[in-house]
Amino acid sequence: MKLLKIISTNVLLLAGMATYAQSTQSSGSFNEAGFGVKAGLNYSTVTKGDFDEGPDARTSFYVGAIAEIPLIDNSFSIQPEVIYSRQGFERNYSFLGSDYTAEYQLDYINVPILAKLYIVKGFSIEAGPQFGFKISEKVDLDNNDGNTGEDLDEVNDFNMSLAAGLTFQFDGGLFINGRYNHSFNEVVKDTDAKNSVFQVGLGFKF
Repeated sequence: MKLLKIISTNVLLLAGMATYAQSTQSSGSFNEAGFGVKAGLNYSTVTKGDFDEGPDARTSFYVGAIAEIPLIDNSFSIQPEVIYSRQGFERNYSFLGSDYTAEYQLDYINVPILAKLYIVKGFSIEAGPQFGFKISEKVDLDNNDGNTGEDLDEVNDFNMSLAAGLTFQFDGGLFINGRYNHSFNEVVKDTDAKNSVFQVGLGFKF
């Protein structure tokens, strides 16, 4: 219930910002104000930090909402987002002569605030800070035994990252997006390991 309240509050805030920007935006620009949705794949891991070996990647998904607020016609916008992002990493280890794989499942509500610069019509680059709030943390051994994972408390609750990427928007509102996020602060406690996430996906701006 708490998660639903957080998501709904932020989505309503984005919608309100987009509506206000739409009402004040002049016509004819291609960075028009709007509200949209997006979803795609995450390829996530953490940096080596103090681990003996670098962790492997976990593949999962993200889904969320965006708002675009133009500041300079045909050139520059601010794009806040609210994203549910399933991240994490995998680690291989041996115990009593057997090999195991542990999948660390880290779920976040991420709130990037991006500066968006249009190079040509439809094509833009974006970068800015991302504020991440951990909502779930589990580990699943071997990921094939039918269990739902064991709850842990080894990961910090807040994650500050830099997000940067590219977007191409087609006429009609459909867009494709690729992005990379990298943490500034420690993710796994007492390891100096940081989140490293590649994302690719589709969205639609209304």
